[in-house]
Amino acid sequence: MRIGNTIHLTYCTNIHPGESWAQVFDTLKTYLLPLKERLSPDADMGIGLRLSDLASRELIEPVELHAFKQWLETHHLYVFTMNGFPYGGFHGQVVKDNVYKPDWTTLERLEYTIRLARILAQLLPAGIEGGISTSPISYKPWFEGNKQAMNEAFEIGALHLTKVAEALTHLGIETGRSIHIDIEPEPDCLIENTTELIDFFQHKLLPIGSGYLMEKMAITSAVAEEVLLKRIQVCYDVCHFAVEYETPALVFDRLAQANINIGKIQISAALKAQLPHEKIAREAIARRFQSLAESTYLHQVIARNSDETFTFYPDLPQALPHIYEAQAEEWRTHFHVPVFVSDYENLQSTQDEIIEVLRLNQSRQLTQHLEVETYTWEVLPTSIKVDLYHSIAREMEWVKQQLS
Repeated sequence: MRIGNTIHLTYCTNIHPGESWAQVFDTLKTYLLPLKERLSPDADMGIGLRLSDLASRELIEPVELHAFKQWLETHHLYVFTMNGFPYGGFHGQVVKDNVYKPDWTTLERLEYTIRLARILAQLLPAGIEGGISTSPISYKPWFEGNKQAMNEAFEIGALHLTKVAEALTHLGIETGRSIHIDIEPEPDCLIENTTELIDFFQHKLLPIGSGYLMEKMAITSAVAEEVLLKRIQVCYDVCHFAVEYETPALVFDRLAQANINIGKIQISAALKAQLPHEKIAREAIARRFQSLAESTYLHQVIARNSDETFTFYPDLPQALPHIYEAQAEEWRTHFHVPVFVSDYENLQSTQDEIIEVLRLNQSRQLTQHLEVETYTWEVLPTSIKVDLYHSIAREMEWVKQQLS
């Protein structure tokens, strides 16, 4: 839905199962139409579309794409952002670190992303920028102990992202639509925090990409850098940055100083807990975290210690044996929970970070694209589950209330 004249607010359809285009389209018909009637009855409503590689191959066929475009127009819906992070299966199976495959070292990831951009260029209304969020190059544990391989992954990823920037530039000339790719930092990935993000731009993307574009497009170094900074931006996922204990205002300041743009804010909440010294009280928190240690998604944990250092765990099951360590004062875990709830039976959410990010976005006008992304409904404990339609509606209405 639109908030004022500039903000486009939606939710990410990766909440819905479905890997084929037929399955995706069925869920859009089931949920989008009643949600629009409730949330935006008198104005067009935007969609945050997630397509798997399979669905993207099916939808890009002219007949399918034309039919979908007509359906959108008929029902006063429009697509302005896409989620290009999960390439393959995302529901009803073990996802874990497979969500990062194929990574940005592969042609599969490059071709998939350009295909999404071609689809978005056909669906995007005139006068609106489009954005596609994507994975942060690769996953650190795959390179453990091999710095050379990690460096090569950064370099290949930078080159492939540059090729996307080149394709988006030509696509803009061809269609009149402006689209950017938004790198989404995430715990344990090659880019997981602000320092790593800026380092990638300054020491990999800009030098490697500028050289490539200067040769391929016959442009100057300065123009090549402008192209890269326009086409490659950042998806600020509130949950991810909160798990890293990063302060939103400082992140935005640092990105602005580095001339890195924010293409999209994903509105999401992580889980956290202050760890008391008393063993009995800590046991209650441990039991609560234990109830969330499910087998589908990765739930990275970062502990803040009493000496202001941090301890990183790749997933909840590996972290739980360490919850009684005396120096640990707070835990945060990458578990997307409903944004409209702040307390979860001995645990809390990082809802305050969402409120702060929304406030800063209003005052600084960082991006026009806001997307609610809570995708873990099927693995949430029964005690905090409600049906999907009402959950999505409540999240959207809560965000709208914060913005007003």
